[in-house]
Amino acid sequence: MRQIINISLSKELDAAVEWIVKRGRYSTKSEFLRELIRERIAEEDLLVRIRKSEAEFRSGKGKILRSLRDLS
Repeated sequence: MRQIINISLSKELDAAVEWIVKRGRYSTKSEFLRELIRERIAEEDLLVRIRKSEAEFRSGKGKILRSLRDLS
């Protein structure tokens, strides 16, 4: 089930979205915005995982690899 939301865009943003849709990769503005939201969610997930990895490395749980042999 889809949830309908309303958003407000400046004329410039609306024109930019319209231009992207007219280029043919997306059939509607909604399709474009859904993909944009999915990509942003994936970026946030990656950022969380990177920060967790950095924290583990700082706590001494990491290993610096100097060559592919260090993977084993």
